[in-house]
Order: sequence, then C-alpha cells, then structure tokens
Amino acid sequence: MEDPSKLSPPKSSKTTPSSNTKRGIKSGQLQPFRLQTEQRGQIKEQAFTKRVQELVAEEAKQRIPIAQGLPLTNDKPQNLPKPPVKEQTKPLNIKLHTEQRAARRAGFNNLVSSKNYSLEILRRFEEKLLKVIEEEEIRMMRKEMVPKAQLMPIFDRPFLPQRSTRPLTVPREPSFHFLKQKLCSGGEPYKIHQHINQNMKAVK
Repeated sequence: MEDPSKLSPPKSSKTTPSSNTKRGIKSGQLQPFRLQTEQRGQIKEQAFTKRVQELVAEEAKQRIPIAQGLPLTNDKPQNLPKPPVKEQTKPLNIKLHTEQRAARRAGFNNLVSSKNYSLEILRRFEEKLLKVIEEEEIRMMRKEMVPKAQLMPIFDRPFLPQRSTRPLTVPREPSFHFLKQKLCSGGEPYKIHQHINQNMKAVK
C-alpha cells in the first residue's frame, strides 16, 4: 500500500488573487439587465398618472362656483332707471259676430246636406233605371235566342236566271289623232287630261 503522506493534495481549480492579478484578468460581479422597454414603460406610466391627476384637479376646480366680479370700468354697480308704470287697460265692450256666423254656417251646412241628399236620390234613380233597362235587354236577348221553326223552301218554282234586256256595248276607237293635234298646238294639260277621260268613258 502506498503511503498517505506521500500522496499529493488535489489541485484546486480556483486561482489565487495574486495569480489573477499577474495574468491581468479582473473578476466582476453579475449585474441585472436594463432594457429600454422597461424605461419607456415607466416613463409612459408616469405621464399617464400625471395626466389623470391633472384631469381630477381640473374637475375639482370646475365644481367650485366662482362669483363673477364687477366690470373693470365701473367700481360701483349701475342703478338702472325703472321702466315707466303703464296705466291699467280698461276692458272694451266688443260685440262679437259669433252668433251670426254660427247661423250662417248652419244654413250653409243644411244647403250642402240637402244638395247631397238630392244627388244621392238622383243617383239611386239612375241606377234603378239602368237596372230596369238591362233586365229588359236581357229578356229581349233571351227571347231572340229561342229557336224557331223555319218554313220549308218551295221547290216547285226553282230560280231560273233570265237574260238581260240591256243592249250590248258598241266598241269605238279612240281618236288619238285629235290628241296629237292638241299636243302639237300646245294645249293646256288639264284639258288634255279631260279629253282622255272622255275618250276612255266612250270606250267603256
């Protein structure tokens, strides 16, 4: 077995401060992170609280009634003159025409009602007359629609067409040489047209 005295102690991983200073390495403590978002959040929160406080203070000021002072130009209030006292109005004896107007209105209403009544009677009479005429026409139409027996035709004397006694039309030649003479002599067109119509009637 080996001698425990001869065993060397284990080397520690930590270095002594003298050795660190010799090597030029500085030991530092860990610090927490400082993010810009946290700073911005704090600034916004402070601004919001300040704004809320200002609104509350302004509402409190508005609740306090403030008396309005005198104008700057007058140290003392002006004594306005009292308006003149008017005399008491005396009631007048006015004659109203309501009774006369009511009587005229009643007469007009009676006239209108009588006119409407007469028009209604006339309308009913016309409707009744039209109904009677319509019933009479229906009765006549039904009477005409009744089938009636026709007489038997007579076959003993049949129809025989007879020859007409009118004389036959004699044909005539149109006189075109007379028309040519008229055209050459410069006759009026109306007279020429009349002459042609007379010749055509003669041909017929």
